[in-house]
Amino acid sequence: MDKNFQEEQFTGIIKFTPPLYKQRYQFIKDLVGKYKPRKVADLGCADCTLLWMLKFCSCIEVLAGLDICASVMKEKMHRLSPLPGDYLQPNERSLTVTLHHGSVAHKDPCLLGFDLVTCIELIEHLEQSELKKFPEVVFGFMAPSIVVISTPNSEFNPLLPGVTLFRHPDHKFEWNRAQFQSWALETARRYDYSVEFTGVGHPPTGMKNVGFCTQIGVFFRKYPQTSESAQSEEPSEAVYKTVFKAVYPSLKDEKYLQNAVVSEVIFTAQIIKRSLLDRLMSEHEEYNDDPTERKSKFQPSIKCFSEDLEKLVAEKSMEPFVNGSVVYIPLKTIFSFPKVNQLCGTFEKLCKVIAGKVTLSSDGSAVMFNTEHENEEH
Repeated sequence: MDKNFQEEQFTGIIKFTPPLYKQRYQFIKDLVGKYKPRKVADLGCADCTLLWMLKFCSCIEVLAGLDICASVMKEKMHRLSPLPGDYLQPNERSLTVTLHHGSVAHKDPCLLGFDLVTCIELIEHLEQSELKKFPEVVFGFMAPSIVVISTPNSEFNPLLPGVTLFRHPDHKFEWNRAQFQSWALETARRYDYSVEFTGVGHPPTGMKNVGFCTQIGVFFRKYPQTSESAQSEEPSEAVYKTVFKAVYPSLKDEKYLQNAVVSEVIFTAQIIKRSLLDRLMSEHEEYNDDPTERKSKFQPSIKCFSEDLEKLVAEKSMEPFVNGSVVYIPLKTIFSFPKVNQLCGTFEKLCKVIAGKVTLSSDGSAVMFNTEHENEEH
């Protein structure tokens, strides 16, 4: 059963806006916005909703999810796959999303090196034996910079109609604030973390004494973890099973960068070409004449450019021009356009990326277009 659905049933009379599960996810998104982690793992990721939300955070380059129930992950994991638009306009950052089937009571090297680990409404689903191992796996072995743990606050339960013992039939326990804080402080002390307590889901007016509906502990590692300490405990083999992996197209990949640059160069050159031809056309009083006559009228007005073509095209200040039926657009001009400049960074990079992909002048300094097709269209 969906734990969020079950909870919303119980909280139907006390109206949380937005719904409580969305407030928890927004708390994580705000935390990501503040600390800008590159690698984030969600333990107990269930239907992958939080991972789906986090994939849009530009700072994140690696997302991982872990859950004991593979079928729940598989129901909606397709949402984590790249969309056609991701291929048409690749992002500047790289992004890899991986889902693992396994238990948080087991260590696996695939979850080492993460900046942020989230455990949203997870610990209350753990058996006592799993809960006992949980701190060592997350804080001792994985040892991320930040850990976020949320869990129900049992002091709020009397305000939730229909709750007799626990909020969800799979919950093994639900702690009050003192119990959660005692556990969290001891865990933080043992593994050299500090912890801050907060929550989401404000109580009704006049009931502040019960605290938040969801209590949250945010743990910060006090000291940087050395690679040696992590490797010393690394298991010899993986114990999780990977059930999904998606690698998003990125401009950091030379193939996607080249496609993006070539497309932008051609698009920019086409705009410049069209503008130039329109200007030349307007110089002729009888531009509506037949195409053959118009073609002959292109040449006299720019004939002077053809005497020393290679030298002129190589000039940095050279404007686009027509020679016969060919339009020349200097790469320097194209590189001055913000999008091209942003994609390439340097003029040398531009020349290297488009080599062999765009028709260039003999010295490689200008993009060439034939105007014959333009004349046939008019």
